[in-house]
Amino acid sequence: MLKTELKAIAQFFSRNRNEAAVICFAVLFLILYKYHFAWNEWLSSLIYYGALPLIVIVLLLRKNPLDFGFRLGNVRVWGLHVAVTCLVATPILYAVSRIPAFQGYYWIEQFNFSIYALESIASLFALEFLFRGFLLFGLKEKLQEGSIFVQMVPFALVHFGKPELETVSTIVTGIYFGYVAYRGNSFWPAFIIHLFINIFFVACVNII
Repeated sequence: MLKTELKAIAQFFSRNRNEAAVICFAVLFLILYKYHFAWNEWLSSLIYYGALPLIVIVLLLRKNPLDFGFRLGNVRVWGLHVAVTCLVATPILYAVSRIPAFQGYYWIEQFNFSIYALESIASLFALEFLFRGFLLFGLKEKLQEGSIFVQMVPFALVHFGKPELETVSTIVTGIYFGYVAYRGNSFWPAFIIHLFINIFFVACVNII
């Protein structure tokens, strides 16, 4: 009986080795980011959300990193999503930026727009690659569209500690970002939308 179960466990991991590696390493990198923060947010993001997943892709999964959303994909599909989303989101973001909870959380002393924008580009690029690149495309082959929902879960969890409305909204935005990346076969649209939301919103709080 024990021998049979051990064999079944081995077969289970063998059948799902790539998916197990993608999910387990993604969770590990989130944990490492939390407990071994490296100097600042953008550098930590580039290390744990960018460089380490790339190492897993190349050395463990032995796949081409370009297959994990780095290609431009179907620009005609995702370009429309980006344009419409940013247009619709603009008045909503401005209205939400007036809420005291968000003003208190996102107010930055001596705010420098250029520095903040550059740091956001680095950190959000790595973050989007982890969720809408490494996780989404790493699970896409077996889970198909189900990978969209899987990547949403850790994305929502990393927002714990931020204003409640924002954290709840990541259930919707996480699925939508995943859908756009899946449909467009690229994580670039999710990165562009996320970057716009972040920079515009923080600018509304600190400048406008």
